[in-house]
Amino acid sequence: MLEFIPAWLMAQLLRWSPRPVARAIAMGFGSLVLTLHGRLRRTGLRNLELAFPNISLEERERILRALFRSMGRLLAEVPKFPTWTRRNAERLAQYDGLENYLAAADRGRGVFLLTGHIGGWEVGSFFHSLMGHTMHIVVRDLDNPYLDRYIRRLRCLHGNETHDKDTFARGLLAAMKKGETVGVLMDTNMTPPQGVFVNFFGIPACTASGVARVAQHTGAAVVPAYTVWDEKLRRYRVCFEPALPTVNTGDAEADAVTNTQTYTTALENIIRRYPEQWLWVHRRWKTRPQGEPGLY
Repeated sequence: MLEFIPAWLMAQLLRWSPRPVARAIAMGFGSLVLTLHGRLRRTGLRNLELAFPNISLEERERILRALFRSMGRLLAEVPKFPTWTRRNAERLAQYDGLENYLAAADRGRGVFLLTGHIGGWEVGSFFHSLMGHTMHIVVRDLDNPYLDRYIRRLRCLHGNETHDKDTFARGLLAAMKKGETVGVLMDTNMTPPQGVFVNFFGIPACTASGVARVAQHTGAAVVPAYTVWDEKLRRYRVCFEPALPTVNTGDAEADAVTNTQTYTTALENIIRRYPEQWLWVHRRWKTRPQGEPGLY
């Protein structure tokens, strides 16, 4: 409980501060974390070295500083979720490619929104539900139960439902059969057997294969979705790309690897377009193929 109090106080400060002030506070806090948290900084620089071996240390540091400002901006937005309505939502975000999502939903076989920790990922799912498109969100429980309940309440203000990634595994099939939408963050390190190794920035990365397996079984559409801050518009863009092809040859294991690679490549392409907004401080390549040395 005690460790929740500072987070709750920060959330109240950000919620009741004018939006520009809240952003300035949170982005300043993000820069402070980068300065003080050596492990995160080292992880971020190492990941950038792995992904972009040809760029300079100065450029990697610039990207990392921009990432922490992006995270601070997102931190400022989440406590303000209760203040948004459909009448003022255009000040928060706008759609880009909504027709791709609607076309996938119209198929009636369910939709996986394939996404990652890019830009304003919390804003994207919230805005989509605010505009009448609710979804299931597969998440990991936060360590602090009080903070976990607070964040879940904000995520679900307009009809979204959150589910633990382990307990909801069987529910994915049911959701697809009902033609529902499920948002999945598919850019985190996994371990076998839940994950398979596919290339991510040219390096084998253990990646969740559950989306591929369910899509193969149900025919669900897999739509790349991401939310990025647009400096010119001064708001977020909630983006949907055309549904990805899902291979189904009958060899379930081989197809799972092929499809997981397709999905991972789609996420990589998005990250390459917006490197300043992806979560480089996560040890994405922690799990290694048997016999390979660690990368961190």
